[in-house]
Amino acid sequence: MERALPGLRLAWRLSKAGRPIALPQRAAWLAESVADGAFDLLCNGDERYPITMSGFRESAISSPGGEPPLLVHAQLPQDELVVAAAAAMLGHVAEGVRARWGTVTPGPVRQVIAAQTGPKSGMPQRPPHGLPMLKLPWNIRSSQVPQYLGWINYWSAPAAEAIGFPDPSRDAELLARARRTASGGWVVSLTAALLDLDEPAHVEALKRAYDRFREVGGRAEA
Repeated sequence: MERALPGLRLAWRLSKAGRPIALPQRAAWLAESVADGAFDLLCNGDERYPITMSGFRESAISSPGGEPPLLVHAQLPQDELVVAAAAAMLGHVAEGVRARWGTVTPGPVRQVIAAQTGPKSGMPQRPPHGLPMLKLPWNIRSSQVPQYLGWINYWSAPAAEAIGFPDPSRDAELLARARRTASGGWVVSLTAALLDLDEPAHVEALKRAYDRFREVGGRAEA
């Protein structure tokens, strides 16, 4: 993230009271933090412009294929600078942690993804915007299959193969907004501007992507 966003330095942790504490020896702190396969929350130390990142292990029973992944989450302001750097940040983070897949997704879209994922008690039978229902993670057979689509998507080489990307005859629009990573993965934006589901054209772009990649969310599985 620091490579992609000018001036960013994730060199603080949070106290129990939620106040930033400087980490002059960040590498040593991270080495201790990741001993159990995860890492505690890092931040940029600016409470007026907070940026955070953390990683934790999901349980095997809750994970696709029974493989417990490291889940890496970052939260950033949704301003022009961050939006411009979003694809590069996703690519750097995904390659750095050897991710299978990942997304950059605005908060309102994440709420829609939660409504798509089920079935869950108390949730509507049909997701909003005519989007497809997605399987719960533990009902997806392979950890290589992305669980959902976001605004910008990272697919490792195995994940891209699992969903059949790219197909030059079908993916010309997506390839125009895609770049290959050093490991052979892909960073692919569904829309040029930040995904906004109040925009009909963006809803249609998301629906087209789900129609194209039926493996996403385990929908192609019996």
